[in-house]
Parts: sequence; C-alpha cells; structure tokens
Amino acid sequence: MRVAGGRVRSATRGTLSRRCGVALLLTVVPLGATAAQDTSAIDRGVRIGIVYRPGVRPGFVALPAAAELDSIRTILARDLDFSDRFEMITLPGSDTARAPTTALNYPLYQALGADFAMSVSRRGDTTLVTVHDVPAGAVRRSLAARVPDARHPDFRQSVHRLADQVLQATVGALGTAATRVLFVRDGRVYLVDQDGADVRRVSSGDRQAMSPAWAPGGRQFAYMEFWDGKGQLFLHDMATGQRRDIAVTGRTLDFTPAFSPDGKTLAFSRAIEEGTDIYTFNLRDDCCLQRLTVGRFSDNLSPTYSPDGQRIAFVSTRSGLAQIYLMAADGTDQDLFAPFDYGVTGSSNAPEWSPDGRTVAFHRDIAGTLQVFVLDVRTRTVRQLTSVGRNQDPTWAPDSRHLAFVSDRAGYRQLWIIDIETGRIRPLLSQGGARLPAWSPQLPEHAIFTSQPGER
Repeated sequence: MRVAGGRVRSATRGTLSRRCGVALLLTVVPLGATAAQDTSAIDRGVRIGIVYRPGVRPGFVALPAAAELDSIRTILARDLDFSDRFEMITLPGSDTARAPTTALNYPLYQALGADFAMSVSRRGDTTLVTVHDVPAGAVRRSLAARVPDARHPDFRQSVHRLADQVLQATVGALGTAATRVLFVRDGRVYLVDQDGADVRRVSSGDRQAMSPAWAPGGRQFAYMEFWDGKGQLFLHDMATGQRRDIAVTGRTLDFTPAFSPDGKTLAFSRAIEEGTDIYTFNLRDDCCLQRLTVGRFSDNLSPTYSPDGQRIAFVSTRSGLAQIYLMAADGTDQDLFAPFDYGVTGSSNAPEWSPDGRTVAFHRDIAGTLQVFVLDVRTRTVRQLTSVGRNQDPTWAPDSRHLAFVSDRAGYRQLWIIDIETGRIRPLLSQGGARLPAWSPQLPEHAIFTSQPGER
C-alpha cells in the first residue's frame, strides 16, 4: 500500500495619509483644548511617532485602556491584526498611557490615518468594547460581554469572540479569532488557539494518532490511531474527552476521515493489499459502509467534501502520479480535477475544499519540493501560494481567506498561516514537529475542551 505524498491525511475607506506614507509626530490633546489651557495638561499628553506603509485597507487604532483591561485590549488588537483586514496603527508608549477620559478627538485620529478606533472599558462585571467610526465622528457599535477572570478556561475565547464581533461591526467580515487548530505532534493530537496560544493535548489514546478532522459545529473531531496492527478511526467528543470507534471491519488501515457538511456521513480511506479506496459510513445510524472508488491496485485517498455536500475531491494514483480528482458524493462521475503537466508537475496531495466552495487547497511537488497551491473550482486554474522551503498540508480557516500549513522555511517543521489576499505569512507555533493541521469551523459559545492530564 502506498501513502501518497508521505502524509496519512493526504498520501472600506482608505485615507490619503496611509497611501502617501506620511510620518507624523504629534501630541495627543483632549477634544476641546484651547491655547488658554494650562500647558502642563498638554505636556502630560502622549507623544507618538508613526510611519505608515502604503495600502488601501482601513486604518485601525486600539486606544489605551486601564491597566486591568490591558490584557483584553492586547488580545483584541492582535486578533484584529491577524484578520489582515486593517492597517493597524500602533501608538508608541500606549502601554503606559492613560485611557481617554473625555470625548474622543476624532479629527486627531483621522489625521493619523484611522478609519476605526476601539476603546475597552468596564461597567460592573461587564466588559464594554466601543467601536468608533473616525471619519463620521461617531460611535459605530457598542459591545458588551461578561468576560471571565483571566484564569478561567474560557477567558481567551471570550475575548476572541469579542474580536470577531468588532470585525463584523467594522467591515462586515466573518472573523476567525474564536477558532482553533488541531495538529499532530509526537503521535498525539493537540489543540491551539488561532493566535498560537493555549496549546493542549486532546487525544485520549496512547498509540500513534494521525489525520485529525473537525466535525461540523466543532464539538467533535475524528482521527486515526494505529491499533493492534490496523488503523482505527475514532470519534472524539471535545467537551467530555470520550471517544468511540468507527467502521470496525477487520484488520484494515482506515485513515484521512472527512465529514459531510451535515455531519451525518464520514468519508475516509481504507487500505488493503490490492490498493486504497474511499468509503463512506453513516454516523447517525452507525452503519451502512459504502465503497465509492475501485482502485484496482491504485490508491484513492484524502476525500474532502464540497460545502454543499454534492461533490468530493480526492487524491488518486490511477494515472501514475498522485493527482486531485473529483466525483459526485455517491462515487459517480469521477474525473481529473486539478490540471497538471506531465514531466513538469509532480504529485499532488492533501486537498481541502474551502468553506465558501470557491477553491480547493492542496500541496504539489515542484522540482522535488512541496508547495501549497489553490485551485479555482469554477475555472480549474491553479495558483501557487508558497515558494520558500517545503510547504504542505494546507487547511482552511472558516473565512476561506486564511490557510494554516506545515513549513520548514525557518529551518525546522512548524505551523504557519498565510492570508491568500495579501500574501502575509506568520508562524502559528514556534515549536517544531507539528504536522497535519485541521482548522476548526466557527466554534460554539462557551466551548470548553477537555485536555489530557499533564499535556498542556
């Protein structure tokens, strides 16, 4: 049996100042200050120096907050930066600046290039986030939430959810701050927030685990574990830590699980001596194994459903090298999906359909090195996203704009995130050895996941 590719999962308004690169050195003065005021009040203002890069994204400034709220402000600002929707305006010295106590000086922040400003305050046990429309000189949205103590397991996700609400209130975009990424390290499945914080082990088995895949809704995930000489699929409950086995039939190697959009069906790869084929299993009724491909000594693996559940993209070696194929969800109408050139393009693996249905991400061998590509579903055109180092195993964020993937560009294998609109790449984890990432869907509110003892 061949596992292709060496992977078991695979085998709004711009401002003139920002456009022109203006450098500013200003003193922040409360709105309504006059020349007759005591100059000591002005001297206590915050001196800032800002250099803007050319760009067309709206400017965003996170205003200073009271000391007890600064951790919330910091997480919010980082989440908004990682959304890649804004030009974040950093105010040097803002960590020691006082929170504004008067009306916001909208003309000042507009001069700095800000389209939006955000302030964080507290009223009783409620955290208030106020989003200002700077050019309009008005409050755009006020958000209120009860954020638990920083030691509470839901603290960070509560703040992440606020960040997603800010993104919705400003540019109307779907946020991914309150999402998480599963990955495999040292044969165990781990979980990490999308900003790289709060790493924890979640798989409960003691054997080698592979191929994690989220269920719709984010309350469960499936994965494969090597078990008594076979590859056994398990369904893991995130809240309780309990798991159950799936599709047990003899000593086969079952791997690369993928959920249908309604969560009722699990597609996966099953390897036997004659080859590898794709099967489906009815999770709701816990029965009804169905074979979708007939390999005849070729390998068919790594299924991924289209968001409407009507089609499945998968990997097949039927033409020689592994390439991306497409079929109907019942196994009919199988055909080559991603175009390639014989002698120029190498094997292609690890497809994943974007949540908006428009593209499929995968990795492909180019001159002996793996790189991440995206396939436009409508036009069947392919675009290369990476070129530095070895890059593989892409997985989509729910916004269909960001991809997490594995890369050795820093000298060792770790997780990275790329924004396919701007090309910005950032590391998700600094630790090495991570592989096979799976980005969660939008997670349910107050989703507290069970960790395995001693594995944080």
